[in-house]
Amino acid sequence: MLPQRPLLSLLLLAISVTPIVADTLQSGRSIEGRLSTIATRTATEVKLDGVLDDEVWKVAKPVSGFVQSEPQESAPASEDTEVRIAFDADSLYIAAYCHDREPKKLIVSALRKDFKEDEQDTFGLALDTFKDRRNGYIFYTNPEGAKADQQFANEGREINASWDAVWWVATRKVENGWIAEIRIPFKALRFEPSDQATWGVNFARRIRRKNEVSYWSLIPRAYTFARMSLGGDLTGLDAGTPGRDLRVKPYVAGSTVRPTGGVFDQSGDIGVDFKGALTPSLTLDATINPDFAQAEADEQQVNLTQFSQFFPEKRDFFLENSGVFYVGDAARNTGVVLAPTPDEDLLPFFSRRIGLSSQGTPIPITAGGRLTGRLGGFSVGGLFAHTKEVSAEPSNLWGVLRIRRNILKNSDFGAIFMTRQATGRDDSYNRVYGLDATIRLPGNLDWSAYALKSESPGRHGGQSAVRTSLNREGNFVHVKAGFMQIDPQFNDELGYLRRTGIRKTFTDFGLRPRPQALRRFGVRELHPHIVWNYFNDLHGKFLAKRLHNGFTVFLSNGGFFEYSANPQADTLVRPFKIHRDSAPIPKGFYDWHVHQFKLNSDPSRKLSVNLDLGKGGLWNGRQTIISPQVRIRPNYRFSISAGLSRTKVDLDSLNAHFVQSLLTVRSNYSFSRNMFLDALIQYDYDQKVRNTNIRFNFIHRPLSDLYIVYNEQAFATPEAPVPGRSLVVKFTRMVSF
Repeated sequence: MLPQRPLLSLLLLAISVTPIVADTLQSGRSIEGRLSTIATRTATEVKLDGVLDDEVWKVAKPVSGFVQSEPQESAPASEDTEVRIAFDADSLYIAAYCHDREPKKLIVSALRKDFKEDEQDTFGLALDTFKDRRNGYIFYTNPEGAKADQQFANEGREINASWDAVWWVATRKVENGWIAEIRIPFKALRFEPSDQATWGVNFARRIRRKNEVSYWSLIPRAYTFARMSLGGDLTGLDAGTPGRDLRVKPYVAGSTVRPTGGVFDQSGDIGVDFKGALTPSLTLDATINPDFAQAEADEQQVNLTQFSQFFPEKRDFFLENSGVFYVGDAARNTGVVLAPTPDEDLLPFFSRRIGLSSQGTPIPITAGGRLTGRLGGFSVGGLFAHTKEVSAEPSNLWGVLRIRRNILKNSDFGAIFMTRQATGRDDSYNRVYGLDATIRLPGNLDWSAYALKSESPGRHGGQSAVRTSLNREGNFVHVKAGFMQIDPQFNDELGYLRRTGIRKTFTDFGLRPRPQALRRFGVRELHPHIVWNYFNDLHGKFLAKRLHNGFTVFLSNGGFFEYSANPQADTLVRPFKIHRDSAPIPKGFYDWHVHQFKLNSDPSRKLSVNLDLGKGGLWNGRQTIISPQVRIRPNYRFSISAGLSRTKVDLDSLNAHFVQSLLTVRSNYSFSRNMFLDALIQYDYDQKVRNTNIRFNFIHRPLSDLYIVYNEQAFATPEAPVPGRSLVVKFTRMVSF
């Protein structure tokens, strides 16, 4: 038995050390060396009002010490940010005190939901609820309390900006900065239940007037906020179970439609969407008779190529969790360099093939479903839809199944199966299946590859497609090189591809020096770069090239300008009609060169300007491109932009001379954080047609909307028919259980 005095000494020592240990854990480092903080439990209600006077905020110790990613990586942030974290049985709470010595210079550019975070002052939170260092959620707010939320996978290779959660935020401007209080219900997230759980976490702050980005756990400027392998730890959570989060969202819609030259036809429609968690990490979505009348109209483009135009998906049902079905490497993962789009020579899965014709006209969908989440160590995704029979299309059943398994450190392999099966007047089908992998190698190297095979009746011989690439992303140098082959008989009716029977080699290389001497001239970064694509047929014969040799100057205020030389060549296997008033361009090989200049001013200003100039060859002639755009944003409620895309074409050998011009006017007004009015007006000078799309959206309760959509198409010709018009009113109401 020990003497009582030593026992008393040990007890006093333990009591004295406990606060030190608690304080270290509150904002210290984990065993892995990561930044770590503890969430504080609260037994009392937290009032979201932007005032940090709740009892829990007096107890919870803040984390701070943010460091810059931009403009001076690893330097302390120019303004302090303090973040406190708390939780109760139902929700996670975050309080952010964003200090600012010049609060009158805060920049707020938008009040609407899912605003552009890079154009204003923001605070951001990233949560990796499964602590797999790959996947999670991002929440942003600005000093006016606007909300933006995203779901990301594989550290940003897939970003789903259309993901929506029920969460709340209150902000307040104070004399030395601004404060944000955020509440996120646990049932809005997916996670594995655990007492004293540990999640991945990171915080971001943007000070827009300085174009400064800082993080709690540093992320190099070559990467985005979704780089969770560089995040910290949030410990001490007792989130219970996420619950089923069952949502039922019925809608009722009425419309009156008059086709161009026709008469008005009134109709009504009803439908319903379901969402529910089958397990804590697996979510089922289903829809009956979905309606997409509220989707924004496609923005028209001048197309002088032999290929069909690419239009992005804008329908909510197909956008949500769309990253699960993505195959291939993503666009460059950086917030500094302008990222190219994914490889449009072949997108294995392109959801616009479902429920839309090749001309973009809707094909009714009777029902659809989507299953996404984690199951038995795999990330899984399933999608199905049934479309009705229309005059040119049979009824079809569409399906996609995607599985992926994480391996090693931030690597994965997966498989995909896609099918279209006619269920109406014929028995045609198309099936595509394959494997893919992304392996992270030492030295910031990523290797990505996929192999696909298609099956369609009446097609024989090669029906495969393969692609592989090696990518390195760094602060000073980025480089990508790869190879793609598409067999002549490959047929992917759920994908987007431009041509078959090709071998494509590609490279993307650039440097990012930041000379100190240029800072006083407002220059942040120089970016000499090349993006080269070469195409041969399967016998090695040269077919085409798309080369881009550019030099970009990024300015400290967020603007940039660029000069590029763009040699191009292409082979026409059949005559190609470039314009309705010109003779077809004969088949054969064509080689030309285009010089281009681009200028973008600071997008956070009340007045910003974009300019795109181009001059050079085009097929067997010449082209001159002038595309100016002006945006005026007097305040965070209203913005209006007008842009002209004008291309003058001279094809002397065909005696064809024409101008294609598109005028696009876009305006947005936010009555509040829950009520918006958007207008898109496009005028095609060549065809003398005006398209108008006006959308009113009132979020009358979380995830519940009232839409009023007006569309008009009118021709400005002497023999013009009566304009086509439609008015759609749609009301949705989400009920949560």
